[in-house]
Amino acid sequence: GLYLFRDAIGEAGAGTVPIRIDDHGAVVADLENTIAAAVLLTPAHHFPHGVPLHPTRRTQALDWAKRTKNYVLEDDYDGEFRYDRQPIGSMQGLDPDRVVYLGSVSKSLSPVLRLGWMVLPDSLIDPVLAAAGGQQFYVNAIDQLTMADFIESGHYDKHIRRMRNSYRHRRDALTATLADLDVEISGLSAGLHALIRLPDGTEHEAIRRAADAGIALSGLALLRHPDATAETPHQDGVVVSFGTPADHEFNAALDALHDVLAAVSR
Repeated sequence: GLYLFRDAIGEAGAGTVPIRIDDHGAVVADLENTIAAAVLLTPAHHFPHGVPLHPTRRTQALDWAKRTKNYVLEDDYDGEFRYDRQPIGSMQGLDPDRVVYLGSVSKSLSPVLRLGWMVLPDSLIDPVLAAAGGQQFYVNAIDQLTMADFIESGHYDKHIRRMRNSYRHRRDALTATLADLDVEISGLSAGLHALIRLPDGTEHEAIRRAADAGIALSGLALLRHPDATAETPHQDGVVVSFGTPADHEFNAALDALHDVLAAVSR
């Protein structure tokens, strides 16, 4: 999971406990063994593994929240970008009283805009507003009104379709460039990142070599919860954000990445 979430939750005075991940997404059955008051999920596209949360797991998570009167925090950080599958509906639509839906334009437009939103259960609206500092009058109204017009006019949908096609080509170029290497690439059916599994003991070397080549990679070690148990052994791998480089730098970045991974694979 994303370490930034753990840091933010910790700074708010709460703690986090890990649950496992497998080919069907988060193992939500692990919630039964915790005293957690909420679970944070990326059900449309798990970060970093890239798998969608299986429908059965979605039902289990909602049943847990309803039975325990807890909450599901649904982070839909890049659900607009899907390539080889149909759209996945939000969990919030299944139980609006128990799910907090989180989204932003950081992936679809730019993180510079600082525009995000929460779709809250009625019972949480006042407490969240109070915790955020009141009615948020200091949020840039011009940016919000411009975004609303962008959506209502249909131009936002057109932009998403155009960028989805562009990122699909980037994804395909990534897999083609690395096709001759003995590495496993996953999480490619949606989103703007890919997970590349590496031979044991090579993750740190890959990140170091990539930095020397001007490429920023995140390792799985950074994303592993510090309280993860021995039953979930560390796997070496790096997260490649193929949506990040500028167009004029993309091909050179791919070639440099290939050289880095070829070196560590040997």
